[in-house]
Amino acid sequence: MVEAFHDFAPARPIRKKFAKPPVKVACLPCRASRTRCGGQEPCSNCVSKGRKCSYLPSKRGGPRKKRQKASPSPEDSPDDAQYAVLPEFEEPAGMFSQIDVLSGPGAGLRHLDFSMSPMFQAYFPEGNSSSVQLDPMPSPLNTTQCFVRTYGSEPEILNAYYDFIHSYFPILPPRASPPCRDRPLQCPVSCSNSSAEPLMMYRPRSPLSLAIAAILALVPHPDDPEPSSPTSVLQRRTYAHTFAQLANSIIEAECDLELSSTDPGQALSSSRPLISRERLHARVPEDLETLLALLILSVYEYTQRGNLLKMRYRAGQALALALDKSLHADMEENEFSEARRRAWWMTYYCVIQGSIVSTTPPTIVVNDPQFTTPYPRFSSDAEGWYILIQAQQVLVSATQFIHDLNKCLSSQSGMHYMFERMHQLDSWTNSVLAQTDILPIASPDAGFGDQHETITAQSFRSISRIKLSSAQIKIHRFRAFSDIPLFIKRHCDLTAASPSSTIADLSNKSRMPASGINPVSCSCSNLNSFQRASSTEYMTPSDSSTSSDIHPYIPQYPQYPFASGFPYSSQHSTKICLRAALVISRMFENLPFPQPLPGNPQQQNQQRPQLPRTMPSFACCLMQSSYAMFMIFYKARVAKQFSPDSENENASDSTDRLVEELRQGLQRVIRALSNYSVAFEALDGMKDEIQGAFQTAFPASV
Repeated sequence: MVEAFHDFAPARPIRKKFAKPPVKVACLPCRASRTRCGGQEPCSNCVSKGRKCSYLPSKRGGPRKKRQKASPSPEDSPDDAQYAVLPEFEEPAGMFSQIDVLSGPGAGLRHLDFSMSPMFQAYFPEGNSSSVQLDPMPSPLNTTQCFVRTYGSEPEILNAYYDFIHSYFPILPPRASPPCRDRPLQCPVSCSNSSAEPLMMYRPRSPLSLAIAAILALVPHPDDPEPSSPTSVLQRRTYAHTFAQLANSIIEAECDLELSSTDPGQALSSSRPLISRERLHARVPEDLETLLALLILSVYEYTQRGNLLKMRYRAGQALALALDKSLHADMEENEFSEARRRAWWMTYYCVIQGSIVSTTPPTIVVNDPQFTTPYPRFSSDAEGWYILIQAQQVLVSATQFIHDLNKCLSSQSGMHYMFERMHQLDSWTNSVLAQTDILPIASPDAGFGDQHETITAQSFRSISRIKLSSAQIKIHRFRAFSDIPLFIKRHCDLTAASPSSTIADLSNKSRMPASGINPVSCSCSNLNSFQRASSTEYMTPSDSSTSSDIHPYIPQYPQYPFASGFPYSSQHSTKICLRAALVISRMFENLPFPQPLPGNPQQQNQQRPQLPRTMPSFACCLMQSSYAMFMIFYKARVAKQFSPDSENENASDSTDRLVEELRQGLQRVIRALSNYSVAFEALDGMKDEIQGAFQTAFPASV
């Protein structure tokens, strides 16, 4: 009977869920009454019911990402189920992706050499070519005139070196004569044809004076009414590069052997060609000028051209000349001793710096016992040079530590050795930092150069603190930031396990290993091969660097099975990174500004525009500082959102104080880079990277 009924019953039509797809945005009355909206304005429902129809656009950019939530199983405890539906941290659009690029080698550098070789591209993360490529500035259409800082004699160039370069990069001994007034040539240059070789009223004779002139040409002329205009920037770039190319041509000519093309065998046994020109400095032999020029050009390639490859190449040329002259084992005492010592140790400094900024192994043995040349001396600080070289050695060792840590993580071996090495590096860094805090030992003042030497010695102390603080960030940043959810997802080839695969238990219950990992690549490290165990160690600082209070509660995120092996907790490493980042931002502001004697005595008491500092070969430390501050800012935001006592006024105030301190620190970093980028175009990219991330993190401060 039932079968017969089914045979004669009319077939039911297949009903579609929606004959017409639902609209993307419903009006507020329909959403409140859970009624399907037609999407018109006003919609048919509101018209038929005689009510006001209004829409509220979404405040979030684009469609919301769907979060996969697994329903808790009956075996799960109520606490586990509560954790499984914990709300995800709402990240401001693009914030973490802006932070992520700040820690890589060459981060933010703009590249003025338009053809980038494949070897050079290897130094930069994939997909980040826009941050290192600078389109050529268009040539001015109208014939205008502007001023470029050039000088009319060798003594004037040498005097300008002490005004603008020596305080940050003392390759020469102290002044041999009293300081003179700064008198750049006041001849305007024509800007109608930027492609032609610029007209020079005076052409320097020495490769060293040409290299110095290349740096000086980047500093705006005092009579230039618009130094930041595209026309002025283009002319400064053109003159500087012309000086640099002329210096390179003389260097190549002086390094050539006369018989190399006709009789190579005899050329190798013959003596070097004699240099017949007047010394630029009375206490510097002529044969050192080529080497010193290469050191300046190495910094020029990094800070102006943004070319890490050429930076290391110029430093390598200088090293070859220094070793050929046995400067690394010079124990003689004569009138040129100080010049030879500075030439050697600044060569050593530049070679190591090339390895630091490119994150590559050094080309020399850092503690080679053959390097026996005594350190130079400041009359006001006997230990200044020693401390700087020690800081450089610590920083390059910390850079190598990151490289080796990534290899151990990839191979899942050798972590015990890395833990011991982390502890040793941290102790070494603290030891040298303690030396920078000891008051310098000064000798009685004498001579013309002592005032500038005192300023230079103070700069060396600040630069040493900057480098040591950057080393601290490199040593501790993995431990400090690897517990951030988005760091796990995006920054180290790790993704957080879904709540269903790894359930956190606040009562220290057993936990299941993560599954369903979706690796996301990054240049930082390669950790996707690890299974992560959960941990209750995720702590976040919610106070300023002057306080040791740490917020007591953060949602429990899974961590690594080797996390307990680190000699420092995540909390401790975070506090070290915070303190180091703030120190870097303050030390850059402690560096002096150039203060040349004005050419016109009547202008001596007048307020003059702030001149740019020069020779920022350690600008990468600013990127490390900003990276650490942005990451800690992110942790503070997570802490504030997930804290169970977020209504507590004291906890909120402490987090706000930390965020304010980070904001001020980042503003100091931006000010320092803004000052440098007035002269050095490659660093303008660094400023733009940090400024963009700052505007996302602190939109109210823009």
